[in-house]
Amino acid sequence: MRIHRLLPLIVGFITTTLHAQSVADAAGGQVMSVSLDSCRAMALTNNKQLRIKSESVKKAHYQNREAFAAYLPALDFAGGYMYNQKELSIFDSDQLLPTKTFDLKTQSYQFNLVKNPLTGEPIKGPDGQYVPETVALIPKEAMTYDIHNVFFGAVTLTQPIFMGGKIVAMNKLTHYAEMLAKEMHNNEAENVIYAVDAAYWQVVSLKAKQKLANSYVALLDTLRQNVQAMLNEGVATRSDLLSVEVKLNQAQVDQTKVDNGLVLSRMALAQVCGLPVNTILMLDDEDAETITGTRTATTTSYNMEDVYSRRPDLKALEYGAKIYGQQQRVALSSMLPNVALIGTYSFSNPNMFNGFKKRFDGAFSVGAMVTIPIWHWGGNYNKYRAAKSQVKIAELEIADAREMISLQVSQSAFKSQEAMKTYVTTTTNLDKANENLRQAQLGFREGVLTTDNVMEAQTAWLKANSEKIDAAIDVHLCDVYLSKVLGTLQYNSEY
Repeated sequence: MRIHRLLPLIVGFITTTLHAQSVADAAGGQVMSVSLDSCRAMALTNNKQLRIKSESVKKAHYQNREAFAAYLPALDFAGGYMYNQKELSIFDSDQLLPTKTFDLKTQSYQFNLVKNPLTGEPIKGPDGQYVPETVALIPKEAMTYDIHNVFFGAVTLTQPIFMGGKIVAMNKLTHYAEMLAKEMHNNEAENVIYAVDAAYWQVVSLKAKQKLANSYVALLDTLRQNVQAMLNEGVATRSDLLSVEVKLNQAQVDQTKVDNGLVLSRMALAQVCGLPVNTILMLDDEDAETITGTRTATTTSYNMEDVYSRRPDLKALEYGAKIYGQQQRVALSSMLPNVALIGTYSFSNPNMFNGFKKRFDGAFSVGAMVTIPIWHWGGNYNKYRAAKSQVKIAELEIADAREMISLQVSQSAFKSQEAMKTYVTTTTNLDKANENLRQAQLGFREGVLTTDNVMEAQTAWLKANSEKIDAAIDVHLCDVYLSKVLGTLQYNSEY
């Protein structure tokens, strides 16, 4: 008894597997069974634009850390080598320096000069200078230094003391830039999710319409067979059969279009999910008997301040305004004094700290540097005023964005309600179309209705089913879009 119960399930499973394999072989791709959540996850993982936004967040974080480093002392080393063609000589020849002797009478040193033995006065030479009696010889070689190969270097420590508020402003600016990058990432993630949902429900819609097209073709084919039998019995005309066959051919053409559209929509969904376009995605919702529209919120009134606080695009604009505010502060700092403490250890080879020696030696030096802008012909002030105007522009853009978001929320809520009303109406219309088709088929069998009446009922049935499918899909998309504009769209933010 249990085997008889399991047999239909086993046969159904094998049939489904073989069908999926045949589809994969025809398309040359891999078959994957996925849900809406898994499609979202794949898209968030593989989307190139979203990965760019993720790298932008990392970039902004590193720039923030770079700005913080400006608070700390900077340590730098500079060194070099220089080859000089000539040596350095202080004198061009040997030098003769006059000498002095201590005079007891004057209690001071006096130059030793050649004196006239008769008068005792110093004698001047042809050049008008006194002639020294004794001299000290300084050879030229003693004051010549070998500087052919010179090595030098310096280690500098710079500690900013006051930079006009520029460092503080840059730290705040880069922090806001990091937050802006995160909000842009979140906004892009919501765009990706909405694109995935649209592609997903498009596949579901076309799959339902494919089933509908197959059913419609089957109805027309059954009608054709019945008319053919009636024609054979002489109770129908050739014109009746031709009318049904024309309708059947048109339905088969539409069936082919739906089949092609379904293949293309699967490719589009695979591309959005970041998969090869020949990947066949079998959706969990596509084999449902009917597509039902979810119940949406009935309210059209929302706390807009809460909505504003959840919208990543608006928060990105607000962070952008804060960035411009800090740029204004940076522009102001260019008109204020800058103070920094500097410490340096410099060294060279050769060195002259203790005579001329061909070895490395160096010394420390500590000081402070102050820079005060005095006059730049209004350049810095105009830069500050331009930054101030940019802040006002950003504030006006935020105000305009708030108004647009308010309108967007109102329109989305209205469309969501209208979508649900349309879905309810199409459900009622479908029930009537089903009953109309049943009555038409019954009347045709009893001979009180013509083939035209049956085809009209079938066309109405087809239209009612198609409209219900579109209405159900529209409900899903309106729900997602409303969640997006309200900032309540749930997704994994780790991507």
